[in-house]
Amino acid sequence: MDTINLMLADDHLIFRKALKYLLEAEGNIKVIAEASNGVECLEVLSKVHPDLIILDLNMPEKNGMEVLKEMELEPPDGIRKTDVKVLILTASEDDNHLLQALKFGTDGYVLKTSSYDILKEAINSLANDKKYVQQDLLPLLYVERSVIEQDLIRIKSLTKREMDVLKNLAIGMYNKEIATKLQISERTVKNHISNIFKKIGVSDRTQAAVFAIRNNLIDIFKY
Repeated sequence: MDTINLMLADDHLIFRKALKYLLEAEGNIKVIAEASNGVECLEVLSKVHPDLIILDLNMPEKNGMEVLKEMELEPPDGIRKTDVKVLILTASEDDNHLLQALKFGTDGYVLKTSSYDILKEAINSLANDKKYVQQDLLPLLYVERSVIEQDLIRIKSLTKREMDVLKNLAIGMYNKEIATKLQISERTVKNHISNIFKKIGVSDRTQAAVFAIRNNLIDIFKY
């Protein structure tokens, strides 16, 4: 069996070392690199080339979602800059985290509360060019996949100017502030917002902001 060269990115040293010990005891896995935060993770990835990276979402400097996003090209290409497989291993049971990770191209998603056998199964699946989502999360994925597809259609229906207005609305800017920033009239901003609401199927600014955050149209870590 071919050796799987693996990288661990997690800010908890004891967890990382324990996981390394368990994985290397399998015989076909070698941990060739480690990182304790997102910035370090990206720096290490620029120097080494693992087959697979096990990535935690909750890390300092840059979190796992930001790392995953930076490993992707900007839309509409959505093509991974590197052929390194990514397995998210997280304590977060937030539904949106799963959906966002899938949108950013993760190859696998497992909770830290799962068994070690599930983690091994995920690693082997990715090593064999298969996707993997922890089984008890699949019902959520099946239900939400249609939402993802609908959102993508709605996003594509927005003009560039409507997208600009939506992003600024989502970070809490008032109509007057948006008008000043985009150098358009407040009346034009109101018209854009009305059209945006119709196109994305919402009825107020809060729902519009949730839509923008859910679809990663804004980087919430900056605000």
